[in-house]
Amino acid sequence: MSSNQQVAEPQKREFGWLLLAIIVFGAVIRLGAAVWWESRIPEGDRFFFGDSLSYEVLAQHLARGEDFVYGDAQVARTPGYPLLLAPAYWLTDQPPTLALRLIGIVCGTLAIWLAAWIARMLFDPVAAVVAALLVALYPGAIAMSVFILSEAPFVPFMLLNLGWLILALQAEDGSRRTKFAALSGLAFGLAILIRPSWLMFPLFAAPIGLLFYGHRKQQVLTYATAAIVAVLVLTPWWVRNYVVVGKFVPTTLQVGASLYDGISPMATGASDMSYVAGFKHDLAAEEAGMDGPLPGTFESRLDDRMKQASIEWAKQNPAKVFHLAGVKLWRYWTPLGNDPAVIGKMDVLTALGYMPIVLTGLLAMVLYARRMWVYFLLALPIFYYCCLHMVFVSSIRYRQPPMLALAILSAGLIAGWWRTYLQRSTTGAPADN
Repeated sequence: MSSNQQVAEPQKREFGWLLLAIIVFGAVIRLGAAVWWESRIPEGDRFFFGDSLSYEVLAQHLARGEDFVYGDAQVARTPGYPLLLAPAYWLTDQPPTLALRLIGIVCGTLAIWLAAWIARMLFDPVAAVVAALLVALYPGAIAMSVFILSEAPFVPFMLLNLGWLILALQAEDGSRRTKFAALSGLAFGLAILIRPSWLMFPLFAAPIGLLFYGHRKQQVLTYATAAIVAVLVLTPWWVRNYVVVGKFVPTTLQVGASLYDGISPMATGASDMSYVAGFKHDLAAEEAGMDGPLPGTFESRLDDRMKQASIEWAKQNPAKVFHLAGVKLWRYWTPLGNDPAVIGKMDVLTALGYMPIVLTGLLAMVLYARRMWVYFLLALPIFYYCCLHMVFVSSIRYRQPPMLALAILSAGLIAGWWRTYLQRSTTGAPADN
């Protein structure tokens, strides 16, 4: 073994132990945060967020082998997150909520490792350690791990999707490209089943890669392979929805409600679904006097009704739609919380964790995007969700998953600065970023 190898091996082991320590530390922080959050839930309540209740009800149905329905809605949610929760309901209908949060903690801890993995792949071991530290300590990542919401399991699949896609795009031989493209498609399909908003990301990202970067043939082959596998993953859900509804439903029948929530006379940029009851009442009254079979189901017709109402209002009020988009843009990027009247300690903590990552991450995007497509690819999720939530309702919640991808770019830049500092302090010569 050469002297260089002898030096490198201990360094590699040291980085491995440091990375493991950060991952364990991140898990402990998340567990402590979960216990603290449990203490803040009012007595008699199980959840803080209404969405959490819907996931519990669906998980209960899956655990009992019953129909996948929430109230009278058969396609209200995709099945990914309820499937992860279902084993907790095999023994009791109401397991301790801390047990449910442990699933999020495991997913959040896995996200720390995955961020380090991608950073090591694109940069070096120092960047991997920095990425792990950023994700371990980022308040938004901690919150995602604690809340009983779909963001926690979505993030690992999003990072796997991006990481395997990067490996496929960088592969020099066809078999390796096909393998990792297929794995990327698998992760993409599973991510959609957990959080349907990820569905349109390829249509946002792929044209940018094909227009502005080279190796277009390899890109097309990679995307096509991933798409085929993703379709195979999603097909059982599509078939089930067609059997239930009588038409193709790619994700859920909540698009109409979500669109009206974001673009309508009552839209403010924040979510307020109180109007749904009125739409239900009006549609039921209208259909009560109709004879003969109606297309689809009441749920699908309600979805179409709200979708059409939103589109018609948008056509008649383009200036208001543009104004709402600006409001939602600010709600997405604001350093503080979405309620300016109440700025507390948690909002300040959120800003302190958010600003360093977003500033260094966006700077890294500008510096590294010229090098390779895969660097810019990591920055795209935060812009994708920004564009998406300039249409639908917006809040700081929706930027949290893509912030972890941006943290990887931030880690690469910080690691470069660290190397420059070390080299200047020892030799007086700058190092390359």
